[in-house]
Amino acid sequence: MEKGVLEAGWNIDNSYARLPEAFFSPQSPSPVEAPGLIILNHQLARTLGLNPEGLKSKEAVKVFAGNALPQGAYPIAQAYAGHQFGHFTMLGDGRALLLGEQITPSDERFDIQLKGSGPTKYSRRGDGRAAIGPMLREYIISEAMNAYGIPTTRSLAVATTGEYVYRENILFGAVLTRVAASHIRVGTFQYAAKWCTLEELKVLADYTISRHYPAIEEGEGKYLTFLQEVIKRQAQLIAQWQLVGFIHGVMNTDNMTISGETIDYGPCAFMDNYDPETVFSSIDRHGRYAYGNQPVIAQWNLARFAETLVPLLADNNDEAVEVAQDAITSFDRTYQKYWLSGMRGKLGLFNEEPEDEVLFKELLALMHKHEADFTNTFKAITLSKYEDNDLFKASAFTEWEKKWRARQSRQQENNAVAQQLMKISNPAVIPRNHRVEEALEAATKGDYEPMNRLLSVLSNPYEYTTEQEEYSTLPPKSSCGYQTFCGT
Repeated sequence: MEKGVLEAGWNIDNSYARLPEAFFSPQSPSPVEAPGLIILNHQLARTLGLNPEGLKSKEAVKVFAGNALPQGAYPIAQAYAGHQFGHFTMLGDGRALLLGEQITPSDERFDIQLKGSGPTKYSRRGDGRAAIGPMLREYIISEAMNAYGIPTTRSLAVATTGEYVYRENILFGAVLTRVAASHIRVGTFQYAAKWCTLEELKVLADYTISRHYPAIEEGEGKYLTFLQEVIKRQAQLIAQWQLVGFIHGVMNTDNMTISGETIDYGPCAFMDNYDPETVFSSIDRHGRYAYGNQPVIAQWNLARFAETLVPLLADNNDEAVEVAQDAITSFDRTYQKYWLSGMRGKLGLFNEEPEDEVLFKELLALMHKHEADFTNTFKAITLSKYEDNDLFKASAFTEWEKKWRARQSRQQENNAVAQQLMKISNPAVIPRNHRVEEALEAATKGDYEPMNRLLSVLSNPYEYTTEQEEYSTLPPKSSCGYQTFCGT
């Protein structure tokens, strides 16, 4: 083991590789020509028990590019399946390798995965590589999500490869080191249900429960409780997405984690003007994964997960199906509970009243009608600084504001306390699409200052600083809509 790698502080195990071999394929990363470090997440490194300075050494950087392995690593490509835009197919990690799990000083376990480290058994004619732009995009957006307090995979580092990748254009290659509670997905269970034995499915379920839901490990009916807990986590996650205007863009079942983390930042983006039909992904031509559809799709994905667990829920198949269906129907009310709670926070409401949902939807309808910016509208309401736009000039908004003020007056908390709740519920800044593109374009030319500044601004989104004002400005109106791409 090279000295630089040892000094980095890696403490790797790979419990996933002790599952039946059907769930993965051993695979070494493909070495690259010239490893180099673009960005290192110092804060995350320290959380993982790693030494940031040690991770910058020439030998340690080789790990981030796939040219070296930390002690204890056993690289594997995970097998999974999934519904992609509603169509079921066999998948698997085609350009990613799980090196293992970093065991932190507090005995927590986090997956360390290289994304863009070369072809695997599951590559399906792909080259297994990644371009610098999409990898830095994932770094930026996932860090923003973490700053909002939304469960997410994170990025430890992005490394250059010294090689090109060939897509529609010739691009600089990069490898991203992704950190996750795990990479176990709905699609992992779909794979097990389709191609593995019942015993292997049970082993996967028991492993996942032990890793992510240990409190239910010894309980009665643990597989039903497992399903219910996953539904609860996903309902909360999707509500959090909706509350900040985040659009995932590719909510295939292989992109829904069992841990409840946001994963896969390919064609994702944040909404400017509020519109439930907003779609950014270039491949989502029919709006399946539009902003307003995300709760519906989440429930659909969870129904697919429930189907995989049917053999474990009851000895009688009909009874098991009924139990699974009952669990899935709970998603709506659970999601609604989290969304209403979040909206109360965004409008400074501490107690509950039956008409709250009507109040919230009236505001959203006005925002939609007047093409109001989602983030800036809530920011303006928080600060009581109304901009000169169609929404705030509308008489209907004035009437809505009167109802909202009257609603606030019916709670014990005063206006100052209510405003503080609003500030911690409404981010002052989001990764605006034009700012992200600006940072990525500069980075592909070797200028990382715009990206570093953007990351700094996004690191404390609830601070309401002067610097954030600059990043709240909307881009000029364009005749063609903003599009995102999967970055393959």
